[in-house]
Amino acid sequence: MLITFRLRDSLPPLSRAQAEEIQKIPGRERQLRIEKLLDAAGSGPTWLNDDRIAEMVCDAIERGDNEFHRYKLHAYVVMPNHVHMLVTPIHEVSAFMRSLKGVTAHHANVIFQRTGPFWESRSFDRYSRDQENFVKMQNYIAKNPLWAKLAAKPEQYRWSSAHRGIATANPPT
Repeated sequence: MLITFRLRDSLPPLSRAQAEEIQKIPGRERQLRIEKLLDAAGSGPTWLNDDRIAEMVCDAIERGDNEFHRYKLHAYVVMPNHVHMLVTPIHEVSAFMRSLKGVTAHHANVIFQRTGPFWESRSFDRYSRDQENFVKMQNYIAKNPLWAKLAAKPEQYRWSSAHRGIATANPPT
């Protein structure tokens, strides 16, 4: 399952016409359009650019697999204003996402000495249909920093499973 979640208010303000246009686009295409807006990071918070926050989010994602066994982690990337994770859920997705977002939001707000929502409440998820789709999702995550011009190679981007040596070549059977 590919899960994408983003910082609160990370999408640029859209005109009514732009918002209506995006709403007319079918599901996956709409999500890709939104992700292009996020990758541009031209407006809104980019708190995940802070090394302390990015490291804390990476650690929390990895602990969800290694320590808490909430999911099997296959790949992830922490971008300046959003996160992608490819996981096989072991526990209910809404429960582990609530926990992951709650813990990281609390720690980030302490670091930044702020209050209020950190993450957008809604997350986007999509199941992998087969091996080919799984590999596409994994490649999408690995290449996200390249498309955003944050790295030349996936393993060069610090806040990713590619850099941290966490990746599985195949989905579980």
